[in-house]
Amino acid sequence: MDFATIRRVWLPMLAGLIAVFAIFRSRLGPHGAARWIGLGLTLVGLAGVIASRYTLGRSFSIKAKATALVTNGIYSRIRNPIYVSGVIFLCGIAIMIWKLYILAFLVIIIPMQIVRARREAAVLEARFGDDYRAYRQRTWF
Repeated sequence: MDFATIRRVWLPMLAGLIAVFAIFRSRLGPHGAARWIGLGLTLVGLAGVIASRYTLGRSFSIKAKATALVTNGIYSRIRNPIYVSGVIFLCGIAIMIWKLYILAFLVIIIPMQIVRARREAAVLEARFGDDYRAYRQRTWF
């Protein structure tokens, strides 16, 4: 494993886990079943983001660009798992600390992610053509 992989995948995962458990152990919000459900969702979301980043490898970019068509791992089922996992993560945080106004933030984030996913799809379709269209047919979002 090279340093780039450690920096790109494992350090963010470690930082994310430390932050999640710091929030979980804080005095924010109630300390009942909702907190545990929120923790579960948060960890699922974080795991999805990390698995997605790991699978993408060097193909990850902030702006849409088509370096490779990644169709393995989590990308074999979901075209945009980072976006989906991010929403799950935010829902978990909102439930864990019982600040449900954070869920209202999703009213802004979700449409932004849809627009971004469409832009990425256009770039990938222009570059990979029929291969991307076939991939799109067998995956969700």
